[in-house]
Amino acid sequence: MFTQTAQSGAEDIAARLEEDIVLGLLAPQVRLIEDDLMARFQAKRHVVRAACDLLEKAGLVERKRNVGAMVRSFADTDVYQLYEIRRLLETEAMRLVPLPAPEEMLRHLHLIQAKHDEAVQLADVRLIFHSNQEFHRGLFGYCGNPHLAQAIEDFARRTHAIRFQALLSREQQLKSQKEHHQLLELLEVGDRETLLALTQAHLIPSRDYYLRTRNALGLLSDIRP
Repeated sequence: MFTQTAQSGAEDIAARLEEDIVLGLLAPQVRLIEDDLMARFQAKRHVVRAACDLLEKAGLVERKRNVGAMVRSFADTDVYQLYEIRRLLETEAMRLVPLPAPEEMLRHLHLIQAKHDEAVQLADVRLIFHSNQEFHRGLFGYCGNPHLAQAIEDFARRTHAIRFQALLSREQQLKSQKEHHQLLELLEVGDRETLLALTQAHLIPSRDYYLRTRNALGLLSDIRP
């Protein structure tokens, strides 16, 4: 059983590695070598292993015999299935949010989006990632079902290694920013039908970007060894 300090250390390391995966610094199929991680984070082996366990439970890392821990890669079928689950969950959440959105809700989401706007203006990928997470966490938090909101966050996390290519694209950064503002407008006017359509469309670019670049990145095909 780990001490609180060891657990906190593992969580901190997992968070740093998760960010590296999102930003493409750790690409799919890259090995997480314990000795390297111990040196990088000045951590003991059991703490590093605990961090890898957390990432494995989150669906970001997989372990293979004679290889060890590595950033998870996805076959085409995995990508489509994960995004179908995200579509179902996020669409259901948007069916439940109050419309037209209350002033307090809109004010809160606009404040979060201002951070995302600034991050996009600065082209700061790290800040774009975190402010985008905060926007969607805030948005889906208004569905009134905390279990649904948590499921949405869990499956969004599972696709971090899929989303990184779109996150790095300036075109996609600007497109995502524009769609955030469109979502806010639809919440304000109470157009649920268009809101649901945009919620689904907002997911597609990162999925398709990953699939288009699969061969260039040398990722797995649908047939796994």
